[in-house]
Amino acid sequence: MKSSLRYTAAFALAFLGAVSIGAISACAATATHEGTGGYVDDSAVTAKVKAALLDTKGVDSTEITVETFKGVVKLSGFLDSKDMIALAVDAAEGVNGVKSVTNDMTVKGQQGPR
Repeated sequence: MKSSLRYTAAFALAFLGAVSIGAISACAATATHEGTGGYVDDSAVTAKVKAALLDTKGVDSTEITVETFKGVVKLSGFLDSKDMIALAVDAAEGVNGVKSVTNDMTVKGQQGPR
């Protein structure tokens, strides 16, 4: 009976160890998927960029979508002028934690034909 209990306990510990390793590795980052820490960092950068856009006079921040992946910020949306787009890019580039900004914004009415 004692040896049976010992084997059961050993099996349970081995199983828990394997599950723990699996759970930890599921949070690891890859080239196209962030780890948990990276996701939190990018969420903070996104929030800071959105706040900076709100504080920038002459920019309609409600028309801008902000996405961040590994510190690279992508701005997209439709704005009224090229000057407004330039102000938005400058504001995003000035945020701590931003590695680079990808400008995917378009001036309203200047979209290409479909």
